[in-house]
Amino acid sequence: MVLAKLWTLQQHFEGLPKESNFELKQEELPDPKDGEVLLEAVFLSVDPYMRPYSRMHLKEGDTMMGAQVSRVVRSRNPSYLEGSHVIVHCGWRTHFLSDGSDLTPIPSNWPEELPLSLALGAIGMTGLAALYGLEEICEIKAEETLLVNAAAGAVGTMVGQIAKIKGCRAVGCAGSDDKVSYLKELGFDQAFNYKTISSLEDALREAAPQGYDCYFDNVGGDFTSTALAQMKPFGRIALSGSISTYNNTAPHRGPSIHSHMILKQLRMEGFLVERWKHKHHDSLQRLLAWVKEVRERANERERERERERERASGYGTIQRDFKELCLIIVIDPIITHLITILMNFASLFKESD
Repeated sequence: MVLAKLWTLQQHFEGLPKESNFELKQEELPDPKDGEVLLEAVFLSVDPYMRPYSRMHLKEGDTMMGAQVSRVVRSRNPSYLEGSHVIVHCGWRTHFLSDGSDLTPIPSNWPEELPLSLALGAIGMTGLAALYGLEEICEIKAEETLLVNAAAGAVGTMVGQIAKIKGCRAVGCAGSDDKVSYLKELGFDQAFNYKTISSLEDALREAAPQGYDCYFDNVGGDFTSTALAQMKPFGRIALSGSISTYNNTAPHRGPSIHSHMILKQLRMEGFLVERWKHKHHDSLQRLLAWVKEVRERANERERERERERERASGYGTIQRDFKELCLIIVIDPIITHLITILMNFASLFKESD
């Protein structure tokens, strides 16, 4: 028997998330029966989609939704060995009993040096959202120009990098100068801070005077109204999120789209990742290969910089500072609030141990 801790949604969100929306609870889980496994959380996901989805799919008092990377701590299922890791959608909780039917094993060729947290990000749902939005919805082609907003977020960074892999021109916007610098480090051709520009229309036109073939929309709202005017004829638009509206307490008027959609013969389509569930295995392998390639190139650049420092130093041997490559995750205000709440709960977790 194990004592599990879980966060429940005590009240649906109104405006920004608050600690009072959640309650930390405990429950006893029995030992696993034949065919079952006992899981222990390693990483929990905190994503913007939880704001609208929680109201659609959760009742007050339910365990807060979300995926996690879990370790198998006890197994009576021959398909899952103790010590192995899996993905499971069991919400914000420390332990979970499963019969194995709802588990996705971490790929067997996962490199030891890659953090398992990437299975919830670049090599997980956010990576899949970027890939399917570009390939299945936008049907993006080499040499086309792509616009993505919230470009420094978990999905946006992947959208831009995949577009560059496919030989496209990538334009992104973000909410700080540091994030803009990060986008340029990732290889975006153009990036701007939407909070400091005087005109979004002018900034979009300056970044791509000929217009945009594809638009990957994570934001919605007024941004989309302005962006549609910059689309090329027969442009394609993938609707992945609407983070500008998630904290609204009153209905938001939609973007003005009809004239642009009709006269430019645009195609706009929303999507959910699970539509292409049958492709997940192969898609995750593609994402894994790309991440490994990018990591190796980054390591080689670091080694070359180190050699240049040695040559410039005049010393035969100098002290070397090896820094582990990290993926930078830029978090929007919704997730910032949720993570702050989780950190506070984590301290309660320790106190109750």
